[in-house]
Amino acid sequence: MIACLERFMPETEADTRADDDVVSGLCKALELTGSIDNGSVSVAGKDFGGLYTVKPLAFIRPSAADDVARVVNAAFRSPNLTVAARGNGHAINGQAMADRGLVIDMRAMEIRIEVVSSNGSAYVDVSGGALWEDVFERCVLGFGLAPRSWTDYLGLTVGGTLSNAGISGQAFRYGPQTSNVTEMEIVTGKAETLVCSETENSELFFAALGGLGQFGIITRARVLLQPAPDMVRWIRVVYAEFDSFARDAESLVTLPDSFDYVEGYVFVNSSDPVNGWPSVPLTTEQRFASDRLPRTAGSVLYCIEVALHYKSSDDASTVDTAVSRMLGRLGFIEGLEFYVDVSYRDFILRVKQVEKHARANGIWDAPHPWLNMFVSKRDIADFDRTVFKKILKDGIGGPMLVYPLLRSKWDDRTSVVIPEGEIFYLVALLRFDPEYPKASTVEKMVAQNQEIKQCCINNEFDFKLYLPHYQSEEEWERHFGNRWKRFVERKARFDPMAILAPGQRIFSRTRQL
Repeated sequence: MIACLERFMPETEADTRADDDVVSGLCKALELTGSIDNGSVSVAGKDFGGLYTVKPLAFIRPSAADDVARVVNAAFRSPNLTVAARGNGHAINGQAMADRGLVIDMRAMEIRIEVVSSNGSAYVDVSGGALWEDVFERCVLGFGLAPRSWTDYLGLTVGGTLSNAGISGQAFRYGPQTSNVTEMEIVTGKAETLVCSETENSELFFAALGGLGQFGIITRARVLLQPAPDMVRWIRVVYAEFDSFARDAESLVTLPDSFDYVEGYVFVNSSDPVNGWPSVPLTTEQRFASDRLPRTAGSVLYCIEVALHYKSSDDASTVDTAVSRMLGRLGFIEGLEFYVDVSYRDFILRVKQVEKHARANGIWDAPHPWLNMFVSKRDIADFDRTVFKKILKDGIGGPMLVYPLLRSKWDDRTSVVIPEGEIFYLVALLRFDPEYPKASTVEKMVAQNQEIKQCCINNEFDFKLYLPHYQSEEEWERHFGNRWKRFVERKARFDPMAILAPGQRIFSRTRQL
């Protein structure tokens, strides 16, 4: 096998061609039950971000975890091969790419979604390459059960979100998705296939959760379930001042008697159809009454978005009373509240409709220079003053999410790093570029992202990038802070040759002598 694989170790630019015969030889050497798709190499060299393009050696479609282990083992025994696991291609900065390496198509694995019961609790055993929308269809529609914590967009793989964190409006109550998994099967960088949990191979378990793919490839996960509601009362309320917005948002995520979902976002104080007032109403019949805004309103406004779950059998007056009681605590602008009742399915899959629209008008295939970060409560008001009110006062051509999360719902034993303090904020700048392929616009947005990060550094904000992307070890060390040593030690233990996830650019491949 190794003699065959050495043919794929390019030492010079002239040696980088891999024709069909070479790929066929690689397939035979690996003895896969799956396949190698040389025709899709270009697909594996791109992602949703659209900012990076590389050329992998091969795009491998495994049929099961054994195939994944064979690929990693081949790379481990080779001089310099690397391996990247690719889910649904939704990475932003090339994190799931492998330049002249092997990319594994996790979506090609046999999809297993099995609801099980253990010690009185319900779980779903799900393949790492399954999409969360598939989990929804199987668990909610088939069993009336749902994961406690979702992401806003469900066209993501289970292994992909668990390798980062997985956040949505339920995270204030149940924590991120990494706090709601009890067991995983992982192929490490040493090609070992291990089952791990809080009590079995626990160091690998916590390392892989939020581990950016650095310690292993998640091939299966066991996720906690709970009864799913039938319906959702979906609500948005508007604020003119950040202080009152933040005060109410923090109250909603800390009170025991609150909504089931809490998010928030910033929008432009104008009639701009993408960035402004029209982005707030929940139905086409609803209208944003701008005359309700106070004269003191500035260049940007704020929206808290909440949802209350209920059963179809619940009396309407009971739902109305619960909503009125919780909204009565808030100080939003009267007359700028929006309600709609939708099925739980429509609510959870709400971004799927956005995707369909974006695909239809070509925006989905445009570059997406998104920026996601966590900012401490201590610094969020200054972040609003310097970033939202100045740098981003004209909007970004997409949502500008900002809402609080609770540190106590996150497990410090995982690899995820977050700011200090019990309350911190997610800031997600989800840029779309309607003028694609005009490159100067993309470059301008990337430069603006860099300006925001530099602003945070210059002002000494306590912040961490979510879905981080850095170019140097010094930046990664600053990102992890006092957890960098633990991260490096875990890497040495589970992927000593630095084979896995080279697109993260954290470690360099160690050459096999």
